[in-house]
Amino acid sequence: MNAFAAPASTRRNGFHELKVVAKVRESSIITSFHLEPVVPEGWRGFEPGQFLVFRIPKAGSNDFVLRNYSVSCSPGEPGRYRITVKREAAPSPGVPDGLSSCFLHDHIEVGDLLVAEGPRGDFVLDRNSRRPVVLLSGGVGLTPLVSMLHALAATDRRVLFVHACDNGDVHALRDEVEALAASRPGLTVHFCYRFPTERDRDAGRHHSQGVVTRELLQGLLPIDDYDFYLCGPSPFMQAVHGVLRGFGVPRQRIAYEFFGPATLLEPTPESTPAPASRPEPAPAPAPADATMVEFRKSGRTAIWDATAESLLAFAEDQGLAPEFSCRAGICGTCKSQLVSGDVAYFEEPLDELAPGEVLLCCSKPQGSVVLDL
Repeated sequence: MNAFAAPASTRRNGFHELKVVAKVRESSIITSFHLEPVVPEGWRGFEPGQFLVFRIPKAGSNDFVLRNYSVSCSPGEPGRYRITVKREAAPSPGVPDGLSSCFLHDHIEVGDLLVAEGPRGDFVLDRNSRRPVVLLSGGVGLTPLVSMLHALAATDRRVLFVHACDNGDVHALRDEVEALAASRPGLTVHFCYRFPTERDRDAGRHHSQGVVTRELLQGLLPIDDYDFYLCGPSPFMQAVHGVLRGFGVPRQRIAYEFFGPATLLEPTPESTPAPASRPEPAPAPAPADATMVEFRKSGRTAIWDATAESLLAFAEDQGLAPEFSCRAGICGTCKSQLVSGDVAYFEEPLDELAPGEVLLCCSKPQGSVVLDL
């Protein structure tokens, strides 16, 4: 997950109860849940783009699963959160429905309690930047970007909000986005429907048909230096990220919510082997003050790259493939043994770690380290 860094003050731990105070149907498959902490002083401020971690009970057992849902409301309204959830029905016979989304849609009503932790996440709006902003979303991926749009509407920064979905029946938060766009000059929206209905055409609900392409973005974006924010399904992310990189947009200008290795968005170019008559020179010795990362089981040692997002991303850059799932310090899948050295966490692990354990996805080395990986 690549993103601008969230302020340290927003990274807090501890599950607490949230009461559902409103349940609003946003489209044929998407519903919003408005939540308030049972203990009012338990409300925790969030940066636009962050998410809450929910404990969702498993039917017929005392166990639960953890699920992340982005906060979709304005950060300027303390005391309440809103999550906007797509009901993930079974795509085919024999495949189960989405456990958490269907539980929320089918069983949670106003007055019920949910248990959540956070807010968390580094996919946040860079409030210090003065550059114009492009928010690009697909499907229910618009939820963190709507929160960002609320924050941006209170500034004078130029904003383009591009949303892609199948049609108006599944388009959530449309009226809210249009109202924000109408609140001041400099906010522009563009809706791209892949399969618009006759109602969509008659009502003029969309601005283009198909998918977000290079040609579409070229027509929408005058030449400028933008901050880009992306969120949506993997195919959408891969396509749009590729278009932006093809435009020459620097990686540091593209923030995205993507729970997977960055190589899925931007594959490493194939290297060309050196001619046999020109053997590769021996690598230069590491500087005496270099931070070294040793992967003991793999027999690899490399100089730490300060631009790496985490030890997990750095390990992937070295050709290793550690197990992972959430990439946000929540699930514990990327847990490894720290043989020597110290790490610093930029996102506190959800669960307490045993001595000598480290979560690769949310830590960076403090000096040279040795990992049992």
